[in-house]
Amino acid sequence: MTQALAYSVFGIILFGIGLFGVLAIAHVVKKILAINICGVGVFMVFIANASSGAAADFVPHAMVLTGIVVAVAGTALALSLVCRINALEKQEGDA
Repeated sequence: MTQALAYSVFGIILFGIGLFGVLAIAHVVKKILAINICGVGVFMVFIANASSGAAADFVPHAMVLTGIVVAVAGTALALSLVCRINALEKQEGDA
């Protein structure tokens, strides 16, 4: 088993775990975490396929780095929206 194949298999397993979490878990914060796990799996597969060639290709590596930044920003946005929704629900309950 080559290193690229091992990374690809583990990335697919991570994506499956994250997809199961998105579909099976009702808690919103845990769903956000599961979506991040899916993203990490996709990044691992993408990097494994990019490094399996004879010459290193830097474009997929740059795309994954950009994807990580976008994932962090998306996670921050999703968590801030969850906090805002919870605050509005709490405010409605008090009224």
